[in-house]
Amino acid sequence: MGHRPLAYESIADNLRRAVLGGFVPEGTVLLEGPIAALFGSSRSPVKQALATLEAEGLVRRFEGRGVLAGKGGPPLRLKITGEMLDFEAPKNAKAFAWQSYYYDFEETVVLRAVFGSCRINELALARHYKVGRTVAGDILNHAAKNGIVISDEKSRWWINPLDERRFQDLYEIRLLLEPAALRTAIARIPSDALSEMRGRLTQASAKFPLVEPAELDGLEEDLHVKLLQYSSNSDILETLVRTRGILVAGKHIQRAVRGRLPIDAFMDEHLEIMDAIAAGNPASAQDALREHLQRSSDKAIERLRAFRKISVVSHMAYLLD
Repeated sequence: MGHRPLAYESIADNLRRAVLGGFVPEGTVLLEGPIAALFGSSRSPVKQALATLEAEGLVRRFEGRGVLAGKGGPPLRLKITGEMLDFEAPKNAKAFAWQSYYYDFEETVVLRAVFGSCRINELALARHYKVGRTVAGDILNHAAKNGIVISDEKSRWWINPLDERRFQDLYEIRLLLEPAALRTAIARIPSDALSEMRGRLTQASAKFPLVEPAELDGLEEDLHVKLLQYSSNSDILETLVRTRGILVAGKHIQRAVRGRLPIDAFMDEHLEIMDAIAAGNPASAQDALREHLQRSSDKAIERLRAFRKISVVSHMAYLLD
């Protein structure tokens, strides 16, 4: 099953090619607003794209606004054009519109899901975010791909409940299937792709806890989604899609419990798995992945219990309790 690129991934790909190819000179100031306008997107996916490139060492922070392209050179303020990025502005810019609202919606739904299911009114959702029904539908469809909402036989949308029992069941599936998927993926993972993912891990580890949430989310997706996509067993991959909900939910519950404290560092555990893959040792990689998933499962259940103790059911206009 092929991975459909998200908006920030497509933007990151274009920027990456431009920086590596020298079409954007060293030191060029990259600002979220102008880039978002160029791609016809909101600032959110641009922010994620720049965080991705920063993790890869292709852009860097400085004292001013934005980031600087490349690893050297003084700030250079140029107008970024489509020609520099070898890119034409999308005719369907509205395709990115849902990205602006999705994270807020996802967080609300996940934190409500631990208290059980309830119906989502699509029209009220559109009114809440002051968008059209098409954008509201895009938000819901993406949430469905992540397993946090479901649609019934009458095309009505419902929150997919995330109680303790379901957390345990979904982690059990992951413990059984992710190591199996990894076994057939190892020989098919391109060395450059693995090296890039490992580089992002080491850079994030070096600056932890000063790591943006979007960057941490990207690291989780690298291991549990992108690497496993190289598996030759498409049936396992299809089944794992159903478990995506707890991967998404875990970050929101952890942040809700910990507040401003940094989330737990997981980079060393990911590095252990990737090092075993690089060494061509499938058994060690599978064992390390199982240990990582078991620890993650235990922590997730603890946080879920803690969250339920300190929280109450949230009410939103688009949630029909």
